[in-house]
Amino acid sequence: MDSVTERDARLRIAAELRMFLPVSRRREWQRVTTDGTSTLGHHVESIGIPLTEVGPMVSDGRGVAPAHLLAPGEAVEVHPMPRPQPLPAEPRFLLDVHLGTLARRLRLLGVDTAYHNDMDDPALVAQANEERRVLLTQDRGLLRRRALWLGAYVRGSRPADQLRDVLERFAPPLAPWTRCTACNGVLVPVSKEEVASLLEAGTRRSYDTYGRCGDCGRIYWQGAHSDSLEEIVQSARIWANNP
Repeated sequence: MDSVTERDARLRIAAELRMFLPVSRRREWQRVTTDGTSTLGHHVESIGIPLTEVGPMVSDGRGVAPAHLLAPGEAVEVHPMPRPQPLPAEPRFLLDVHLGTLARRLRLLGVDTAYHNDMDDPALVAQANEERRVLLTQDRGLLRRRALWLGAYVRGSRPADQLRDVLERFAPPLAPWTRCTACNGVLVPVSKEEVASLLEAGTRRSYDTYGRCGDCGRIYWQGAHSDSLEEIVQSARIWANNP
């Protein structure tokens, strides 16, 4: 147990946020030392929790902001971001370089998802801010960049768990099979005759309904969905409460 000083304040960390704490300090109450200048938000981040993951913070029954200055002896309850998370508009996302599979799955569901496999952190922040996209990452340092307008930590190591986490947190409207999984462009219906010369003979014989990406030109055809993709879509509808 850490020694107590007269300048100490305490933070009561909700169970959902303790995963961000060092293993040796993964407990409900965290003691921090006030200095008259460091804000509540600074103290929360200093123990390892990105502010993007923090919801209401309550001191003596009243809500306090990240800019609040802690007083000696004060106790603050730190709650997680509510789910679904309120946003000013329909969510659009930008994913960092480590979340390529998640990006493809979100696009499969028709969710506007930007992704680049060669973009550094400053460029990610710049694009997220310019296009008002929620930056999704598992890099806590990236989420702590002051310039970033909005980001979120993606929980889970498996793509299925990551997808469920994002859908439950943001509840985006789903429109499966309407975006290009390769580039995020919107699919436009095209006649079989328009694309016949670009198709293999077996595809022409087996399918009649086609779409083409308005950005990269990639062709998709109705019925060419594997069982695994259909399973992703059906699970996603449940997780996002989007029948």
